[in-house]
Amino acid sequence: MNTAQLLVRCLENEGVRYIFGLPGEENIHVLEALRDSSIQFITTRHEQGAAFMADVYGRLTGQAGVCLSTLGPGATNLMTGVADANLDGAPLVAITGQVGTDRMHIESHQYLDLVAMFAPVTKWNAQIVRPSITPELVRRAFKRAQSEKPGAVHIDVPENIAAMPALGEPLSKGNLEKTYASFNSIEQAAELISQATNPLILVGNGAIRANASEALTEFATQLNIPVVNTFMGKGMIPYTHPLALWAVGLQLRDYISCGFDNTDLVIAIGYDLIEYSPKKWNREGKIPIIHIGAIHAEVDSSYIPKVEVVGDISDSLREVMGRANRQGKAEPYALELREEIRADYEQYANDDSFPIKPQKLIYDLRQVMGPEDIVICDVGAHKMWMARHYHCERPNTCLISNGFAAMGIAIPGAIAAKLVAPQQQVVAVTGDGGFMMNCQELETALRVGTAFVTIIFNDGGYGLIEWKQHNQLGHSDFVKFGNPDFVKFAESMGLKGYRIESTAEFIPTLKEALAQSVPSVIDCRVDYRENLRFTQKAGELTCTI
Repeated sequence: MNTAQLLVRCLENEGVRYIFGLPGEENIHVLEALRDSSIQFITTRHEQGAAFMADVYGRLTGQAGVCLSTLGPGATNLMTGVADANLDGAPLVAITGQVGTDRMHIESHQYLDLVAMFAPVTKWNAQIVRPSITPELVRRAFKRAQSEKPGAVHIDVPENIAAMPALGEPLSKGNLEKTYASFNSIEQAAELISQATNPLILVGNGAIRANASEALTEFATQLNIPVVNTFMGKGMIPYTHPLALWAVGLQLRDYISCGFDNTDLVIAIGYDLIEYSPKKWNREGKIPIIHIGAIHAEVDSSYIPKVEVVGDISDSLREVMGRANRQGKAEPYALELREEIRADYEQYANDDSFPIKPQKLIYDLRQVMGPEDIVICDVGAHKMWMARHYHCERPNTCLISNGFAAMGIAIPGAIAAKLVAPQQQVVAVTGDGGFMMNCQELETALRVGTAFVTIIFNDGGYGLIEWKQHNQLGHSDFVKFGNPDFVKFAESMGLKGYRIESTAEFIPTLKEALAQSVPSVIDCRVDYRENLRFTQKAGELTCTI
């Protein structure tokens, strides 16, 4: 057995099912070891796509997704997806090939210090400098990647070390015991909730990672406290629940902004500051906050909790719920916003104008997708509309990158989603800009047998930047581009391609595309004049109390 074979045995021991990546000269021994492994190696068309697949796999399963590249340009190509996983809190293990240790002290072809390079975008990383340390290094990598807050780690494998004879066995994973919040913090939180007049729950992705949806819904229902979610907290409470006030996180004011204006207590559950800065909803730092999470709160002048309830989130919620008393309390003000929020959503149900409004496109998408089906959203103007208008019954059914917010994630992410949940319908929602960044992975999707639908919000430009330029400058520059014929592009790969010519065509076309046995692409022109209309509407928003 050589080091590469021991490495693969350790990966098998960690429960790795897939490795996404590209073959290279310096990772040749690892690839050879995978020939006789239970792990399926999925050859991608670009290392960034491989990293995004591992990123989304980790986010959906809670188990670290694994990606592999060679050294030099292969490793640099991985970095965007690795950074995305690290900031989005997705467990990921990146493995890179490297020159032999006998070449590192001199100028060498394609050599970069990858341990130094990956340090800023990972929780931890290391190089295998001798065969015997491989089991310890792999176990530590997965433990660090998957522990709260999850993120990316990196293992660098020099080619001469990979080929060396190795002795050793994978290490036992052991059992991690749950940690529980202190009695004192639970009592303090319950007292604050009992005293509050207009409390508001803000839930983030940390609660999804903790599988706390059932406990949260019970907590909110029993105490009659309305719930808003961040972009990455969708589905923590069913969007049809009478206490659900849907998503917060736009840079502009929205109906829910009135809820924050008038609250006297925010209960932040699994909330991650990187997603939506507290300065957007508590600029002066005057709103009292309860922090309920698996780890302590980050430091921010606008986020200084009165109490931190740190431990297993579901247990914390049930313990606080059992001690809080809201008998006789009037309904919180934020619940008055629900009718306005829902009316705004429903007004596009019968809109037949074309190009199709983004609100209508998303409304119709929601009608077709089942409660367990999965949408992977790319980054761009469509992300803002998806965050605001695509609502979820279940956690992890609409994935949005909102920490690093990297364009190009949707198509690779949809491949990972279909591997994780082959029985579910999967849709990648992307702009034309994001589509062109990783559209080559549609060939990977076809080869691997992951049939999903990609919907392109086609506006011929970088719509989100155009929107921001108009908001700040009153005009836009350098944001327009040309596109290929997306239908012919899809057909050239052996996929199904569709073009929407009227709003009424969208639902039947989407249903047909979802029934295909190969990946499909739907090209749909959108009316992004709605962007500036929303800006104007947000500027005119006033709160009534």
